[in-house]
Amino acid sequence: MFKHVKGLQYTVRVAGPNPGLANLMLEQFGGAQGELAAAMRYFTQGLAEDDAGRKDLLLDIATEELSHLEIIGTIIAMLNKGAKGDLAEGTQKEAELYRSLTGNGNDSHITSLLYGGGPSLINSAGVPWTAAYVDTIGEPTADLRSNIAAEARAKLVYERLINVTDDPGIKDALGFLMTREVAHQKSFEKALYSIRNNFPPGKLPPVPEYANTYFNMSGEGEVRGSWNADENFNYVSNPQPAVDGGDGGASVALGGEQKSDLEAMMMRTQSSPDINPVTGADLGAANPIDKDRATGKK
Repeated sequence: MFKHVKGLQYTVRVAGPNPGLANLMLEQFGGAQGELAAAMRYFTQGLAEDDAGRKDLLLDIATEELSHLEIIGTIIAMLNKGAKGDLAEGTQKEAELYRSLTGNGNDSHITSLLYGGGPSLINSAGVPWTAAYVDTIGEPTADLRSNIAAEARAKLVYERLINVTDDPGIKDALGFLMTREVAHQKSFEKALYSIRNNFPPGKLPPVPEYANTYFNMSGEGEVRGSWNADENFNYVSNPQPAVDGGDGGASVALGGEQKSDLEAMMMRTQSSPDINPVTGADLGAANPIDKDRATGKK
């Protein structure tokens, strides 16, 4: 059950209208790292969660993300207040109205025109929100790691938004939202490491002979560190096919009819290495030698 509280989770104070900045703010409203994507990610995880503690955590944070969606949407609406009235009433000259809506980095005409200056579920480039942003896979140890990364990405977007505005009220509200991303990262990480067997994700164990092997696929001059150190991995400096000891090929067992059909198709479509066919490229070539060969001249 949800009950809307009319007051925002954090006070929004906007110094003045700025459609360009409103457009950038849409990244956290309808973008891949935005608040709606976060809320939907945690709701879907929480509704399916069987552990009581993680269920509460996920649904609490999902609900807070909707509160953050309300904050960022309110900022966008405030920044577009002037544009909303101008669009509705048409009090400005046409060119002046167009410049006021598209200036200062506001490249999304969708934002200003289709939605009348209100917040819309698109990112700053005008791309509509999609459920594809939700990457839940239904395994707590994998989903919690994804959640930690998602909160980190959202924090970075908020940092960048803070860096492009000099409005102190907006900076203050964005600073709160950015800080809550950090708090959520901590909670998700605590929940992850509260699962005793949290690595590797899933039930099946890895194949032992490959689980602690590092293949140097970069050739000479590779930088060595803990991620490929000899004490942590069996370091293979010059990997060769096939690492399983086979011939590195591919095979499949086919039935008699399928095998004969495949062989017939292979014979029918076989390329001949002994001919040099004339092509359209030869006929259109500027080189006289190519044209002579194409026309049969010596």
